[in-house]
Amino acid sequence: MTKKTDFVYSSESEPHRIRTKKILKQFPQLRQLIGKNPKTIWAIIGLVVFQVGMAFLVKDQAWWVIAGAAYLLGAFADHALFVMIHECTHQLLFKNRNANRFASMFANLPQILPSAISFEKYHIKHHSFQGVHELDADLPNRWEAKLISNSFFGKALWLLFFPVFQLFRLSRLREIHPFDGWIVTNFMIQVVFTVAIWYFMGWGAIAFLLLSFSFSVGLHPLGARWIQEHYLTHSVEQETYSYYGNFNAVAFNVGFHNEHHDFPSIPWNKLPEIKKTAPEYYETLYYHTSWTKLFFQFLFDREISLFNRILRRERGKVTLTDVSKPDAEMSFAPAVEKTPVSA
Repeated sequence: MTKKTDFVYSSESEPHRIRTKKILKQFPQLRQLIGKNPKTIWAIIGLVVFQVGMAFLVKDQAWWVIAGAAYLLGAFADHALFVMIHECTHQLLFKNRNANRFASMFANLPQILPSAISFEKYHIKHHSFQGVHELDADLPNRWEAKLISNSFFGKALWLLFFPVFQLFRLSRLREIHPFDGWIVTNFMIQVVFTVAIWYFMGWGAIAFLLLSFSFSVGLHPLGARWIQEHYLTHSVEQETYSYYGNFNAVAFNVGFHNEHHDFPSIPWNKLPEIKKTAPEYYETLYYHTSWTKLFFQFLFDREISLFNRILRRERGKVTLTDVSKPDAEMSFAPAVEKTPVSA
């Protein structure tokens, strides 16, 4: 076994815009799926109420009860709230951008750390510049990949402190402005909520919410989602993988990741329709069926390290201000009128 010391480089453009164009040409009816789903706000409200209710129920319990509740229940709710923030980031709830932002900040509340608006800033660039190291926050730093290497302990440590490693990536993304008024608003709302939880429920409730957040993105089968989406886990250079397993039922179809990258303007509830309509484009790709299996594969397989990612040095013709809606742009671009040629 040869330990990887660098990422995999590709000279080809990212695959999604090309595939979107092909699919829309063959299956134009998919345009009808593009739109908003305002009913998603009820899922956000329900999840926030669930987390606050759980925090109240376990606030005076032993530490192992708090940790167990966070691992078995809270992590799933927080992970679902991440998906809701993701929906708001792509403006898939409401037509008004600010309404989506307020919804994302509300979904962020039980997660304690103010991340909803920051996620919007960096995630859209991930879509527009997939694999471009100076703009794609989903890619690990080189020092990060070298530090973690391919050892069980290193990868377990990386999952355990996943949010911390993500914060260290921001200094690499110099072209993206990290602060604005919305960031401050997100921070202040989060402070008020957290102080209120502490004042009315105490440190036990805070511990439950923090542990739920940590498990939802880290050392938990749910943490395998970050490996599933873009890490090279097969002997092919396939940049994006979908997950078609049972956890999609509680993760709002976030596993349909190839489908989402191809059609980022289609809300979560309609993502399975893409694969159902155009199966030849997705069933021929490698995909995962178990986050739990992938979780242990990532930890124990020495062939998988953080270097198992595709990078590209060319960012193409996409502008820095791109809002990552190629499917909508291809669907609703006005037709160009051709001037008739005189006989």
